[in-house]
Amino acid sequence: MSRPAPLLFTLAIVLASHSLWGAPATKQQPNFILLLADDMGFSDAGCYGGEIATPNLDQLSKDGVRFTQAYNTARCWPTRASLLTGFYAQHVRRDNLPGVEDGSGVKGVRPAWARLLPALLKTAGYSTYHSGKWHVDGSPLDGGFDHSYTLLDQDRYFSPKNHQLDRTRLPEPPKGYYATTAVADHAIGFLKAHAEQTPKAPFFAYVAFTSPHFPLQAPAEDIARYKGRFDEGTEVLREARLKRLWDQGDLHNAELSEPSAPAKPWAELTPDERSAFSARMEIHAAMIDRMDQEIGRILEQIKAMGAAENTVVLFLSDNGASAESLVRGDGNTPGAALGSAQSYLCLEGQGANLANTPLRYSKKFVHEGGISTPLIVRWPAGLKAKGEVRDQPVHVVDITPTVLKLASVPWPKLAGETPVPPADGVELVSLLKENKTLANRPLWWSHEDNCAFRLGDWKWVATKGKPGELYYLKADRAETRDLAAANMERLQEMEAQWTKMASRFKEEPRPPALTNASGAGQ
Repeated sequence: MSRPAPLLFTLAIVLASHSLWGAPATKQQPNFILLLADDMGFSDAGCYGGEIATPNLDQLSKDGVRFTQAYNTARCWPTRASLLTGFYAQHVRRDNLPGVEDGSGVKGVRPAWARLLPALLKTAGYSTYHSGKWHVDGSPLDGGFDHSYTLLDQDRYFSPKNHQLDRTRLPEPPKGYYATTAVADHAIGFLKAHAEQTPKAPFFAYVAFTSPHFPLQAPAEDIARYKGRFDEGTEVLREARLKRLWDQGDLHNAELSEPSAPAKPWAELTPDERSAFSARMEIHAAMIDRMDQEIGRILEQIKAMGAAENTVVLFLSDNGASAESLVRGDGNTPGAALGSAQSYLCLEGQGANLANTPLRYSKKFVHEGGISTPLIVRWPAGLKAKGEVRDQPVHVVDITPTVLKLASVPWPKLAGETPVPPADGVELVSLLKENKTLANRPLWWSHEDNCAFRLGDWKWVATKGKPGELYYLKADRAETRDLAAANMERLQEMEAQWTKMASRFKEEPRPPALTNASGAGQ
């Protein structure tokens, strides 16, 4: 495959600090690598109880901290907006607000005050790189990245029809291309050029993998490693994942939720249905395995640059595993090898239930299975904690404020002459430092008329067209016991608070350009 062209910046060589927290002894700013998976289930990684081989993620967890109550927005483009701005996606018009017809949603355009994280970091001298999926309005370069490998075709892992290097469209790749590897190749290429050309600039690299988003396609040798691994069936595998979570001290307050996507009991499946489930899971696992291998190569690159000690590495997923069933791209050729470029498979309900173990529902829904993400943070020079768990609820809106705090970049007050609202997220520096209790603050969700609101350990959640439910997550993380009937006053109060936050998002100033969807939804 083609490699990125030479770039203009290089890595800052930094010294490690042995302090509990804070800037390294040289007071140089840390580098950042933000790794994002696409449609990866809460418990797929080995360090979250999964049976998939993820040694590099597992090592990041051992060397840093792992969150057990981290949240995304239940869908790819709202999560990316929240992740890169510090605002809820509805606040910046990147997902629909109920009752508002103003160009919001996948084609919505952010107001001018909602600048992306790389643009804010550039004001402090950072070089910024993007590789992988985009799905934010505008282009990566317009959003503040110096260089970008942009994969705009998510329907073909072996032969994308639309991918770009900076603003130049690339030809269809040669045989041997695989998207996950290409995303890592370009990220590594950017880092190598950075290290060669400007040794005093810190960097921010955003690596947005498309794995394991459908279609389920992976190199045959990766799939072969998982042959037969999932033949025991959904129930046995879910119970095994939950036991591993319990054994390592995670989710001790969770039981297995009832299957919430179309899924039959294993005993009722025909041999063909069982075989289809195993095949899908084998490819899903292979895609995550390959992503972990590529993450390992990126980590080796920063080590080779002498930058590993002072690089903050973050890993998370944009939503829960998907129960969707559809065919796009080049279709599904009958008789094609499963997982090849000629096949088009989705994980579907049976697989999503396993991938999101032990939580309810899946991508698009705002029950725990749709919005819970693994979150791993490692920073050897500034974070003394090793192999520790953080069990406080946090959200993707917290990532931008946290990165800015670590980079010593203040939250912007103005965008031109327009005041910038306070971030919806909070910085998590003190929580990364030690496992302390955070002050209660509301967490808010809305997607496709599925709504939720969390305050402390209570969560109100309403699926489109159904009555609201109420859960006490401290004792019931998997949402198995609806307490609404006995707590109607609390339920109504939380619903009212959800509405109040939605009203605030509607009232923020919106420039006329908001309705211009040019470049949106890529």
